[in-house]
Amino acid sequence: MSTKLKLYAIFMLGLFGLSLAGCAGPTVESLRSPVPEPLVNSSLVPGYSHIRFWGDSSEAITPSVVAEVMAQQKAAGITSQERSFLAISGGGSNGAFGAGLLTGWTKAGTRPEFVVVTGISTGALIGTFAFLGPPYDRYLTEAYTEISGEDVFRKRAIFSIVGADAVADNSPLRKLVSLYVTEQMVADIAREHKRGRRLLVGTTNLDAGRPVVWDIGAIAASGVSGSRELIQDILVASASVPGVFPPVKIKVVADGQTFDEMHVDGGTSNQAFLFPSGFSVKEGDRKFNRGKIKRQLFVIRNGKVTPEFSQVKPRVASIVSRSISTLIKTQGIGDLYRMYTNAQRDDIAFRVKWIPDSFTMREPAPFDQAYMRALYDLGFQMGLNGIDWATAPP
Repeated sequence: MSTKLKLYAIFMLGLFGLSLAGCAGPTVESLRSPVPEPLVNSSLVPGYSHIRFWGDSSEAITPSVVAEVMAQQKAAGITSQERSFLAISGGGSNGAFGAGLLTGWTKAGTRPEFVVVTGISTGALIGTFAFLGPPYDRYLTEAYTEISGEDVFRKRAIFSIVGADAVADNSPLRKLVSLYVTEQMVADIAREHKRGRRLLVGTTNLDAGRPVVWDIGAIAASGVSGSRELIQDILVASASVPGVFPPVKIKVVADGQTFDEMHVDGGTSNQAFLFPSGFSVKEGDRKFNRGKIKRQLFVIRNGKVTPEFSQVKPRVASIVSRSISTLIKTQGIGDLYRMYTNAQRDDIAFRVKWIPDSFTMREPAPFDQAYMRALYDLGFQMGLNGIDWATAPP
């Protein structure tokens, strides 16, 4: 059972505890001011503009946005006719695989600089390090080989979750993210953004029921006070498993009023992404009369893609966890096919790697350190010895 599924099991046990409590406590409903439906599309984070867009719509990727990226790349001397993209999926502690793969790839001396990096859930943190390149590899190694469950979450007492928004406290995760997302990291992200590179992180707007893509570089380069804290909030939100971790409330304004949005795990919407399906880089090339550009997309799937047999106990937590695991795996494979189809349309070479079936170690508890180290080592050796990328989904 993966880390995310173990967390869902904790969620189900929490619900069971609530049913035993048989009482109602104060709810969090009165503590928020949700955006009214008519204003959802016009809400903005105060002080910012053009830092996010709906992940299921290409309307925000206008010709002017593409022109800005092209101008930045030209000014930075990025004139090569080759472009590499990187998309990193969610997967909880299985992110150790992607972390190891990237650091081993660096050691091999063949890892390219990615002009676009995207991340979901645990892939959001990995993607932030990956975007900044080899100098941040040591943090990748540290984050996925030296932490344990207590560094990520803390279980709440059964009776304390009555009327609450989650069964676990994510204060440890927030602390962990704040340790890595420093002012120096924000400055480094801003520098790379100004070179025409993009770091995109996905969350899910729970009220709207839609994926949101955040331009982390635009936030970092904005100069707005509190940009570091906003980036931290987005990374925590992207990894906040609904019901297990509290949603992250993000303050927004619309129609002159202040509201809050509730954001949760990006994996609720997508397990991995590059661009909305409606956006075509090939069409963009035609509009701007660009020459032939050789593009390649690398996708790291922090999980297996083949069926894994498991005898399910006739218990609520086991049944729900197994059902969700099947759903997550199926959704992840579907995302790979969507990205593959779009890549074929746009003449982008598709490369994908997932955890192989040969890795049979079981994780005894969420974010078990020994498990993560073993998975990291597996990924590292693959990266070091030359990654055997698949050129199509399974």
